[in-house]
Amino acid sequence: MTVKVVLSTGTSLQRTGGEREFEVDARNLRGVIRAMDARFPGLGEYLEEETTVAIDGQIHETAYFQRLHENAEVYFLPKIEAG
Repeated sequence: MTVKVVLSTGTSLQRTGGEREFEVDARNLRGVIRAMDARFPGLGEYLEEETTVAIDGQIHETAYFQRLHENAEVYFLPKIEAG
């Protein structure tokens, strides 16, 4: 199933040469991360450790196995940490 992946500007500039939006075939967030890592080696680890994910506009803390639907939008944004 095809989902839309959107990266924050900082992530895309540093890791994908400025590309921000992608379409990948995945059934869950784990599949999205694997697909992005296959395209840009090392990106998967960064996405797992340094970002928060919003699926269709809703932020998920533990979404690794979150099932996705056709045309879902998966947005990776920098983690917000309290200090």
